[in-house]
Amino acid sequence: MARSSTSFRDRIRRLPRNVWAVSLTSFFMDISSEMVINILPLFLSNVLGVKTNIIGLIEGIAEATASILKIFSGWLSDKLRARKWLAVAGYGISALAKPFFYIADTWGLVAGVRWADRVGKGVRTAPRDALVADSIDEKQRGLAFGFHRAADTAGAMLGLVIALVVVWLAQQSSGELTRVTFQTVVLISLIPAALAVIALAVGTQEVAVTKVRELPRISFRGLGKPFLLFMLIVGLFDIGNSSDAFLVLRAQERGLSITGILAMLVTFNAIYTLVSAPAGAFSDKVGRRRVIIGGWLVYAAIYLGFAVAGKGWHVWVLYAIYGVYYGLAYGTTKAMVADLVPEALRGTAYGTYNAVLGILDFPASLIAGILWQGLGSWGGFGASAPFFFGAALSLIAAVLMAVWKPQKLTAA
Repeated sequence: MARSSTSFRDRIRRLPRNVWAVSLTSFFMDISSEMVINILPLFLSNVLGVKTNIIGLIEGIAEATASILKIFSGWLSDKLRARKWLAVAGYGISALAKPFFYIADTWGLVAGVRWADRVGKGVRTAPRDALVADSIDEKQRGLAFGFHRAADTAGAMLGLVIALVVVWLAQQSSGELTRVTFQTVVLISLIPAALAVIALAVGTQEVAVTKVRELPRISFRGLGKPFLLFMLIVGLFDIGNSSDAFLVLRAQERGLSITGILAMLVTFNAIYTLVSAPAGAFSDKVGRRRVIIGGWLVYAAIYLGFAVAGKGWHVWVLYAIYGVYYGLAYGTTKAMVADLVPEALRGTAYGTYNAVLGILDFPASLIAGILWQGLGSWGGFGASAPFFFGAALSLIAAVLMAVWKPQKLTAA
């Protein structure tokens, strides 16, 4: 065991400079983002008096904007054969947008800042993922993406903890967020946001794309049949993977307190962080599909648990284990994208992958909401329904992934 552990640590230390720099960038930016985004709905509701339908509209447009831009930015990075500075620009846009949260006094201004932040995410995501893939050989690709996800999630966890500490120190047991507290969190968030941009700009180096060919127009067909079949299977799974907000609502519906919910989220991120890198390394040895299938089976079991959970602590435990699914499947699925497409099309592929899943998040959450509470005069099937639905689709997707035998796969 000691020899295996040491070997794994050595593999982490020997990851290329770009992987470390990108991971550090994601760590810092997630600290900044999670500090603000987790309390932004409370600021809109408690301070500005905005209704939930407007909050939903702000988030919906923001995520849709990011999804569309991911396709274009990925394709552009292929065309320019340059990843780094597009990614730096995306992180820079998000960092420059954040200070405007401090002066926002209307929901329209908050929406504008939130959309600008998502524009930055849309610009940076695909080139960043392609830069990671370009910087590592296929035998360590799973480890690289797993390590990146671990750093990203560790930042999210730390950002959440910082926000909790600031809110607790500023307001103690107050039930509603104040403007001063929100502004304090925003000011603190500017520091890691700036460090994220600096880490990427200084720490990374452009990687030459050697297998250059004439790029097609932005289209699914140009990415090849293996990638398209992969996206169909992943897309089917994602239709049943509704927003994690429904899990938080389920926890509250089962009686978990606000403090308990926040502790649950911190625990989830901790487990996600611990599992991601080892799971990615494991996919390098046994193949991406097996690890993804394992993650989806864990997801199905957890969602069945959410469906039948009788008490708040049941949901707490299940949500903590939910981090295992994320650790197994999220980074590994991204590594598999690079296995399926030519090097010169990785930016387009990652843009397409991120955009399709981002777009599918809307119908997935819409279906979950309708199954839970119905539509119009119909009252729905109840709180368990979306979780039974998600479990069923994940099982179907796992079977399809097991049956599918991709021809163009470097880590089968």
